[in-house]
Amino acid sequence: MSYAIIGFGNIGQALAKAFARSGIEVSVATTRDPESFASAAAAIGPEIMPKTLAQAVKADIIFLAVRYESHRDVAKALPNWKGKIIIDVTNAYGVSPEELGGQPSSRVVAQAFTGGKLVRGFNHLAAAVLDQDPAVHGGRRVVFLASDDDGAATEIGALAENLGFSPIKLGGLSEGGLLVQARGNSWGQLIFKDLVKFDG
Repeated sequence: MSYAIIGFGNIGQALAKAFARSGIEVSVATTRDPESFASAAAAIGPEIMPKTLAQAVKADIIFLAVRYESHRDVAKALPNWKGKIIIDVTNAYGVSPEELGGQPSSRVVAQAFTGGKLVRGFNHLAAAVLDQDPAVHGGRRVVFLASDDDGAATEIGALAENLGFSPIKLGGLSEGGLLVQARGNSWGQLIFKDLVKFDG
């Protein structure tokens, strides 16, 4: 299984650190030349591979960690995303419900990635929190996942566990997805909730 993170801002770098902590290789890309962020990637760890966007989208599982407005530009990198899982880490804060056609933002994102399976996840934590080790006081930091494809959600749940998090599935994009999304100037009820799960 190969992984990529598109977007290398605060959230993209926080995700890259999670991969480095777990010793899992991941490609990182932006719309810029990989040389421009190679030193930042090297500072995180040898597992972080700077790539062009065209190279990064060859991965099986792709974290979409760009501004919501940029998702269509990334989607154009491939004519068909069949066989790929896209993890939507974008937040549509400031985007009006009318602009979203009354749908959850992840639904709109999913429509741009023709043929791909979309999972909403890793987006409810602020970058500074996502940046930290998910092992907290003997528990694990929770990440919420929502998807209309249960198999894809299960696969990303397993990845979340490998990265040290405790995944909680919220159901489909129109139900659970609404709890972890922004639209207009309001945030879903679970956004920014930093929860820790203790096994036992």
